[in-house]
Amino acid sequence: MKLPLFPLDTVLFPGCMLDLQIFEARYLDMVSGCLKAGHGFGVVRLIEGSEVGLAASEYALTGCEALIRDWQQRPNGLLGIRVEGGRRFDVLSAEVQRDQLTVAEVSWRDEGEDLPFGDEHADLALLLEALGQHPMVQALGMGCVAQGQRSLAQQLGYLLPFQPERKVELLQLDDPQLQLERIQRWLEELQGDALE
Repeated sequence: MKLPLFPLDTVLFPGCMLDLQIFEARYLDMVSGCLKAGHGFGVVRLIEGSEVGLAASEYALTGCEALIRDWQQRPNGLLGIRVEGGRRFDVLSAEVQRDQLTVAEVSWRDEGEDLPFGDEHADLALLLEALGQHPMVQALGMGCVAQGQRSLAQQLGYLLPFQPERKVELLQLDDPQLQLERIQRWLEELQGDALE
């Protein structure tokens, strides 16, 4: 499947919301094409360089489909869109088109079923509920109760202040139990750093 890519300095996770302002012609055309065709585009984490004419080595090769859920003209004249993370994918190959838009051949990752979380995840579920009280999270319509391990891991991975490299690492993990273990360990590291 061919998917236009939008390299950003953020990592989008399935089920999570992201607000974007679009102003470059190639991305305005991309959004228009996606709206007409009824499909999304791919968000990949920008590793280095500018967004113009990226080579494959300059962005993460695992990304998340962005499904356009809302759009409006901003007071500043820019196009504002809200996207929801869809399926995860791996970039197999990519080419930069004449308009500088990168289009990739992708393979979709198998998500599997979302297993219920157990007692060992209670603290993480409470943390997600607490994050849901933050006005910025509420504005995105996120932070509600997670449906299962995968949903819990994806929302926490998206909302918590981990380094972008760690977020990409989480996105690449297929097992939600492993994702939650990694999140727990990183939270303990953050707490240890705060105490020093």
